[in-house]
Amino acid sequence: MSVKAFELVPAVERELLMGDKQRINIECIECCGKHLYVGTNDCFIHHFLLEEHTSSKGKLTYVAQKLLHKYLGLKKPVAELRAASALERLIVLCDATITVVDMVTLEPVPLGGAKIRAVAAFCVNENPVNGDPFCVELGVISAKRRTVQIYMVYEDKVQLVKEVTTPEQPCAVSLDGYFLCLALSSQYMILNYSTGASQDLFPYDSEERKPIIKRIDREEFLLAAPGGLGMFANAEGISQRAPVNWSESVIGAAVCFPYVVALDEGFVTVHSMLDQQLKQTLSFRDGHILQDFEGKVILASTKAVYVLVPLPLERQIQDLLASHRVEEALTLTEGARRNIPKDRFQILHKRILQQAGFIQFGQLQFLEAKEHFRNGQLDVRELISLYPLLMPSTSSFTRCHPPLHEFADLNHLAQGDQEKVQLCKRFLISYLGEVRSTEGANGCGEDVDTALLKLYAEQDHTSLLDLLASDNACLLTDSAPWLEKHHKYFALGLLYRYNGQDSAAVQMWVRVVNGDLQDSTRSDLYEYIVDFLTFCPSLDLVWKYADWALQRDQTIGVQIFTKRPVGKEQPGQPDPDDVIACLQKHSRALLLYLEQLVLERRIQKEKFHTHLAVLYVERVLALLSQAPPAPQEQVGPARDKLQLLLRESSLYRVQLLLGKIQDSEQLLLERATLHGKLEEHDKALHILVHQLKDFPSAEAYCVWASSSRDPAYRQRLFHLLLGVYLNQDLPPAVPGAGQLEMAAVDLLNRYGEVFDAVRVLSMLPEGWSLQLLKPFLGRAVRASMHACRTSQVALGLARSENLQLQHDRLKQRRSPVLVSDKKGCHLCHNTFNEPDCVCLPGGVPVHTQCAAQRVRDSPTKRQLTNSSNHT
Repeated sequence: MSVKAFELVPAVERELLMGDKQRINIECIECCGKHLYVGTNDCFIHHFLLEEHTSSKGKLTYVAQKLLHKYLGLKKPVAELRAASALERLIVLCDATITVVDMVTLEPVPLGGAKIRAVAAFCVNENPVNGDPFCVELGVISAKRRTVQIYMVYEDKVQLVKEVTTPEQPCAVSLDGYFLCLALSSQYMILNYSTGASQDLFPYDSEERKPIIKRIDREEFLLAAPGGLGMFANAEGISQRAPVNWSESVIGAAVCFPYVVALDEGFVTVHSMLDQQLKQTLSFRDGHILQDFEGKVILASTKAVYVLVPLPLERQIQDLLASHRVEEALTLTEGARRNIPKDRFQILHKRILQQAGFIQFGQLQFLEAKEHFRNGQLDVRELISLYPLLMPSTSSFTRCHPPLHEFADLNHLAQGDQEKVQLCKRFLISYLGEVRSTEGANGCGEDVDTALLKLYAEQDHTSLLDLLASDNACLLTDSAPWLEKHHKYFALGLLYRYNGQDSAAVQMWVRVVNGDLQDSTRSDLYEYIVDFLTFCPSLDLVWKYADWALQRDQTIGVQIFTKRPVGKEQPGQPDPDDVIACLQKHSRALLLYLEQLVLERRIQKEKFHTHLAVLYVERVLALLSQAPPAPQEQVGPARDKLQLLLRESSLYRVQLLLGKIQDSEQLLLERATLHGKLEEHDKALHILVHQLKDFPSAEAYCVWASSSRDPAYRQRLFHLLLGVYLNQDLPPAVPGAGQLEMAAVDLLNRYGEVFDAVRVLSMLPEGWSLQLLKPFLGRAVRASMHACRTSQVALGLARSENLQLQHDRLKQRRSPVLVSDKKGCHLCHNTFNEPDCVCLPGGVPVHTQCAAQRVRDSPTKRQLTNSSNHT
């Protein structure tokens, strides 16, 4: 695809060069700054001054002023011209001889040293190895020998420094550093004239076409290869760039990065060195010479001189972007890096990437657009501003100028295509979601988050709640109306909450639950409100909506208080008394709250325990008094809770509760428990045995009432129960007497180890058979034998210990213990006044009274052994 990279601008017209002389032809040209030198076939050198002029429309023109012309007097064409600006000399090849003339006067300059004759061609080393700035290095092809000679041209002399022999006769040469790139008669080659190393490149036929060798960079050359290819080769003979496909009849080439310009018989072609594509073709008849001079490409026919003026790279890139050739524009931008200062290039590169991103965005190539936006560090507001109403009303953002794209807004881009609009919105959601978590949103977080919220709400996106539940910068003034517009009231409540307006948030949610507003975002919004109030630090807000929550559902609503975190570090702790007062008209909630205080938090306050117990009693009585009676599935659990509290708690007012159930014949078990709390075990057991006839409960009562008590207390309770069973005042003929006797037998057989067997035998009726009491008596005998044997073992251990102590005492007596009035006690450090002493382990004597004191202070006595010693 074509691009306008150059303009052909006339520089020296025919009339200015040769007047009315028809046979004069241009043979060579040289340009140094504004100075243009032209060599002609009549042995003249013409010197022109080129002035650049730019019109008001930006068009560049050249005005040539002829300064001088000089005849060399050899009657031969001037074959080559090369300027040596540091020496102010012009090196001329004419009639196979190199001469030097002054650049200003064009007068010959006499030079000492060797004459340079029999020259077929020469070139200037643009990467000289000699560090002298006032010296020019020449590579000269001998016309008579297969050699290349290296000369140093100074201001006043010429010096031959090297002569290199070649395999064939060279016909073209280019020099860079120590490397000669040569066109021989049948092939190209690279030759290092310092080391003699050479590298053949590829063959060509010098008879079919003129060889072309062009130095394009340090140790890199452009060569005309067979097949109409322009090949690149470096000093190692390696091609690091793909070839350009130019004409078979190319006669000249020049490089103006990033382009290769080639001249053939009828056209000038421009190829990119970056992608090797043909970019421009210019018609040019009678083309004769094409050369580049310090970035200026000069073209000459036989009669006139032209300049190929490159258009600014930025303009070329913009032209490519205008025709939506994004990849070519980016390639050209990368290639321009070497020609543009770093700071300026970075700015240019970012802008080109941003423009490319918008072009591909308009083509719905979202992945590529996102990549270019990211690499170009696009201000994300440039993209947001395309979408109507997404930018906050308070934003001061204005679009870049000149603009990065051609779109007024998204509607202009989509041209009414709603599917395209939706695709663009989905892309923006994705892009903003990525940008907000990176540095790309720096300084514009409010714009990004507000736009994202609006898109989420409009598209009914699931991430709306995630955005509002996390750290965000959504503007309340812009976001609230938008959420209301799209009926996102739950999300609006989250926004209020994030902005510290908890009251407004709860009010919004309550209206949704009450049906005043319609929002199906959360089906469990009521439970969410309760959970929110549970953890809300503001007690005023809790009290404001607690009654509303309890009216809807007491079981769930009371969780505001029952699940509220407790602890000193937790703010906003309501007083339990205030909560109980609030719950008075919500009986179910009150019951649950008191259960949480008493059973879960274990608060040891009599009023809470009594209140809970009273509620339990009232509930059970209410169930029992229903007509028809409540089913056992309701009564049973209620009584279980009451009985558990009566057994486990010791803080409630027993007499109060006993008074409430005293008249109820259905709560006998609970009455028995309360009598037990009052240590009225005889009454409790009488209820259990004679009124309820619940013998297992009577036994369980004894176990419960004697828990955490000593064995004697438990034994007393069980003897009391046995006495109730064996009540001698109950005649045998009375119904139930036999059941009591069997209960007594079962009690003895199950808990035989608790009873005093002797006392039990004295209580039993004489008519009972031993067979009934066999388990009890067997257990009693075993217990007695166990106690006897245990005491015998203890006695044996004591005797063994005593024997060991006696043995230790005898060991101490075998050796004398010396005491005197000069020897001190090791405990009190006073001397001995009498022979009686006590010997510590190790034979250390101490006073008897000191040893006694030590025994009183220490539980271990066996370390002391009495000993009487004589001095």
